[in-house]
Amino acid sequence: MLFGWLLPGHLELVILAFVALLFFGNRLPSVMRSLGRSVVEFKKGVSGIEEDLDKVGHEKDDNQADKSDPDKKNEGAEHGHADSAPR
Repeated sequence: MLFGWLLPGHLELVILAFVALLFFGNRLPSVMRSLGRSVVEFKKGVSGIEEDLDKVGHEKDDNQADKSDPDKKNEGAEHGHADSAPR
């Protein structure tokens, strides 16, 4: 334990936290409020990006399905379905 004497113990950390609370206690509510707002904005941004990625992914899947099987549209006409193309 070469550097063990440099690290503060539990009691020292409690004392440091108390002193920090005394110095910054009056600003603490405003700091926590702004931190909460920033977290909310970050979550909104992440959810917006996820929605955009999902939308692009679904559009890409739909386009690939249409391109991969062009005869799929003509199957209805061959089998005489009501929604098939006119003859």
